[in-house]
Amino acid sequence: MSQYRLSCKRATREQGKAHIEVHSRSEKRHTFSASKGTIFYRLRTDPLIVIQVITLLAYGCPMQAIVQAFGLDERTVKKWHARAGAHCQAFHEHMVETSQLDLQQVQADEIKGRMKGHSVRMAMAIMVSTRRSAHNFQVVRRIVQGLPDQVSALIHNSQGGGVINTAYIERLNATFRQRLASLSRRNRCPAQQEATLTAGMYIVGCFYNFCDHHRSLRLRLWITERRHRWVQRTPAMAAALTDHRWSPHELFHFKVPPPQWQPPKRRGGGF
Repeated sequence: MSQYRLSCKRATREQGKAHIEVHSRSEKRHTFSASKGTIFYRLRTDPLIVIQVITLLAYGCPMQAIVQAFGLDERTVKKWHARAGAHCQAFHEHMVETSQLDLQQVQADEIKGRMKGHSVRMAMAIMVSTRRSAHNFQVVRRIVQGLPDQVSALIHNSQGGGVINTAYIERLNATFRQRLASLSRRNRCPAQQEATLTAGMYIVGCFYNFCDHHRSLRLRLWITERRHRWVQRTPAMAAALTDHRWSPHELFHFKVPPPQWQPPKRRGGGF
């Protein structure tokens, strides 16, 4: 049995990538790219610049401003955006959709996106317990229109009981409209392709869930009887999907595990 030695080389700005070299006693050599499985695979640009560009796009910076500031070709930025969107979609499916979450209460809505020549509607859903903290955040409910008896009757007829809830999903929609121009109600920037809008939704969603601290989710940690400090949390931390806030560097260098291998189906009736 051959024994192997692993050696990792740091990436340089001239190379733009790192390699892991595996050597055996039989003088056989195999070289593997350390960026394989990430958005930086076979990219010549410094990964730091790519992360900066995608981060700016995730927070609503116009593409033309990025092109002018970094001196990049618009087609290059779109290519990076598509790669980042595909990565964030796979990351979301792996970290969120396959997790066993106690949803408790979910609010759902749809948001309209403008396309060139037509429009699309995208379904949105939010887990309420990951949007507010029950320890330090209280909801004050007031009826601004109508009578209490009428409101109670409507709640009973529509959902069988309960109380008036703050529309957290509307706040989520507002965040997405702010960061994606094609989702705003009045804009002159319709998306050219549905894939572009889908990529933007997954990028913004991953930053929202894993990279952004939410003030309503912070917890009060008492140091003494009179002193305390606030512990900041992200929605992913509130859902117990992670124990820390993810940086964009960590998000885009994360390698999503491949799907479980399935044996091929046999064809024919032979054994």
